[in-house]
Amino acid sequence: MTAPRTPTKARHLPTARFELAGGGVALLEPSHAVPLVSIVVALRSGSAADPAEKTGLARIAMRMLRRGCDGLTSENIDARIDLLGAEMAVDTSHSTVAIHAQVIARNLDPFVELLARILAAPTFDEAELAKLRRESVAEIIEARDSDRVVGQKALQRTLFEGHPYGRSSGGTTSSVAAIERADVVGFYRRSVVRKNLVIGFSGDVTADRAAVIAERIVAGLPTGEAVPDEVAEPNMKPGRRLLLVDKPERTQTQILVGTLGTSAGDDDHVPLVVANAVFGGTFTSRLMREIRSKRGWSYGASARTGVDRHRQSWVMWTFPAAEDCGPCLKLSLELLDAWVSEGVTAREVEFIQRYLVRSHAFEIDTASKRLHQALDVELLGLPADYFASWIEGVKAVTPEAASAAVRRRIRPEDLLAVVVGTAAQVEAPLRAAVRRLTGASVVPFDAE
Repeated sequence: MTAPRTPTKARHLPTARFELAGGGVALLEPSHAVPLVSIVVALRSGSAADPAEKTGLARIAMRMLRRGCDGLTSENIDARIDLLGAEMAVDTSHSTVAIHAQVIARNLDPFVELLARILAAPTFDEAELAKLRRESVAEIIEARDSDRVVGQKALQRTLFEGHPYGRSSGGTTSSVAAIERADVVGFYRRSVVRKNLVIGFSGDVTADRAAVIAERIVAGLPTGEAVPDEVAEPNMKPGRRLLLVDKPERTQTQILVGTLGTSAGDDDHVPLVVANAVFGGTFTSRLMREIRSKRGWSYGASARTGVDRHRQSWVMWTFPAAEDCGPCLKLSLELLDAWVSEGVTAREVEFIQRYLVRSHAFEIDTASKRLHQALDVELLGLPADYFASWIEGVKAVTPEAASAAVRRRIRPEDLLAVVVGTAAQVEAPLRAAVRRLTGASVVPFDAE
């Protein structure tokens, strides 16, 4: 009788990478399980390169590509996208801006023809630009309904004050209104060139076909030059500061505590990520246990370490009721102080290593997810083996290394606490909650 075979884990080949004529790059993660193809056309530059007085330019300019091209109006383009069973959207960050598209595999060729035409011959119609400006301003105003978004924007612009990371990728109502056609055309000519492009494919497409299609997409573009990264490493003001974002009639608050975090190139980057998962990265983390499970102050409590081309923020987040915000902030800062001074235990590290290793399968279980990891490496300048060596790196972290990384990278004496709430109700308890407070201010929720 033959013994049953032991199942083997599926192994994924490295993402295919193609050099394109004129200096562009294409990446491919094939999967033929579903007859769909995803396409990403990404720039190596993002909103950090926007002029300070015209933030939102990168997002506006890339969205304008769909608003008309040679021989096709905005309505024509939308109709063709729908007819082909496709979808298309623009995503913007400080370091990159990209068109994300998906199409039924049998319609890939006509969709690529449309995409190449949109990229190569946009018209940048004045009336369409005026309409998009109005829509973008309306989106900014509508986002003020979300207290969490309001808090995130306030933290970003205050923590990174004076740095491009402090500016919103979507712009402000005044900066978007100031964007003119000449600005959009200038962005396009400078940025939508072969050497500044990375094209990604995932789904039902072969390597040979992907290489040919990528060349078709960039065929009408000039070679140009990659937009240089002129962003300096960020820093932040010293001291413990409190920013209260005043929003009327709030029964709940949003609390975000931020400081500078890690860079993917740091030797202790992975140890810090492991230590952060212990502190605030799971449902059983220290923050969740103390704030939600024991006291019921907030349904959620978490901490995250951002990753970008340059050092990003470390942010702790809770959302207690207004009457609990003072004690909740006080406890959060006490837990932060203890995490930095005492580090993490061997038992905590062992548990979180098992969790991170097991959950990693969900980070790579689709071709699209694997493609986006490869795009992050290419566009953000992450170490080449950042994702490939992730499991081994996590397994190698010791409690001592994790604790040392926290002490080195997280500075509880230099932090910014942002709270969205009704100032008349919460200001006094919040001021009392922050020991060694060096400055406090109140701004309206619609401040930009």
